[in-house]
Amino acid sequence: MQNPSKSEIKDILDRSKRIAVVGLSDRPDRTSYMVSKAMQDEGYEIIPVNPTIDEALGVKAVASLKDVEGPIDIVNVFRRSEQLPGVAEEFLQTDAPVFWAQQGLANEEAYRMITDKGRTAVMDLCIKVARAVIK
Repeated sequence: MQNPSKSEIKDILDRSKRIAVVGLSDRPDRTSYMVSKAMQDEGYEIIPVNPTIDEALGVKAVASLKDVEGPIDIVNVFRRSEQLPGVAEEFLQTDAPVFWAQQGLANEEAYRMITDKGRTAVMDLCIKVARAVIK
């Protein structure tokens, strides 16, 4: 598994506007909430993808990626590494160009599924930290 270069990650974050966050919690003490709030504060539109909550960050949640209306630029994932292949399958049913697994999350099978289809996979990297570093 090889993540895109720093310049490629900068390009991804600079051109992206809408981030669907799989596993976004509605609890402010959770990492998914803190990271997504920081990205929202940076001007990104955050779409919560979690069937167990009604809303997060003032945005109505959807149950799955297929329920997101409109384009998705990045699918940011907060699910255990062993769940990434299932999320990757759902991701591949969207037009989203980038699958981003948060820090501590990586799965070779999911990575291959995504990159074999010509899409970009980022693994084991915090999107908030990446954004702060390339600003």
